[in-house]
Amino acid sequence: MIDYKQMLEMSSLKVKNCACMGLDVKWDVLPNRSGDLYEDVVKFFDELFNAMVKHNLSPSAFKPNVGYYHSLDTPRDGVFDGSRALSTIFEMVNSLFPTIPIIFDSKRGDISTSSANYAQEAFDAWKADSVTVSPYMGSDSVLPFLEGSHAHKGIYILNRTSNPGGKDLQQLVVLDNVDEQETYPLYMAVSHKIAHWAKKNKNIGAVVGATHLQELQEIAHYYAHQEIPLLIPGVGSQGASAKMTLTTLIEAGYPLHLARINSSSALTHPWKISPAPSSWLELCISNIDTLLEETSL
Repeated sequence: MIDYKQMLEMSSLKVKNCACMGLDVKWDVLPNRSGDLYEDVVKFFDELFNAMVKHNLSPSAFKPNVGYYHSLDTPRDGVFDGSRALSTIFEMVNSLFPTIPIIFDSKRGDISTSSANYAQEAFDAWKADSVTVSPYMGSDSVLPFLEGSHAHKGIYILNRTSNPGGKDLQQLVVLDNVDEQETYPLYMAVSHKIAHWAKKNKNIGAVVGATHLQELQEIAHYYAHQEIPLLIPGVGSQGASAKMTLTTLIEAGYPLHLARINSSSALTHPWKISPAPSSWLELCISNIDTLLEETSL
């Protein structure tokens, strides 16, 4: 059975980039809507994915954010069109882009028994290759994601996030006693804990945003020789540059085949408002092509 870290190495070698394509969807801005939510979402990604195959474009990871799909469900009415669409998208990715990992972006984390349930959701129900996890509740919240039959799967622990409000907590100065009694910003204390956990499971990675390049470089340099996988959001609509992100990783001495530089809405709905332009497919393909070129290895 292939470990997630091996999957990362193999996929980047195959497609020669370290790009991650976010699969966020907004039904109200999709082109050519029929009014059938499930059919509209599936048709959009079917056209987009097949155009990518036609142009020989493949990222080295895909990342659907589950919130975009759950928000399209109306569970009290017994309607799960968003979840059904996501399930079909998983099947399309597995069929058209075999060996390319899928990161289930759900940012889970709870008491140990609940985390075990969330692991079962991500890995058994959705059959994802990795999942994003919150570290706030500590080891008995994080480690159940990699126990038992899930030991070969991957997790990305939130470390220094790309959103502006991340600084509210992540830049707090704390006493860190993981390695030695010193004070650090909380994001570095979390980095030390992630590295500590990763000594027991090599499939533990970290989420570090591209919107804070100095901090990304600091963390990437710390992780470089430990070869801890990085998921790096923030490129595109959040304002970060894929080129600058790649340069930052190179300057930090970080192994690029373990990085996944993510862009989401800039690839799936860069027009933002309805109606979508008639050239929507060409616009998406152009943005995807640019991301792959800027993250090429």
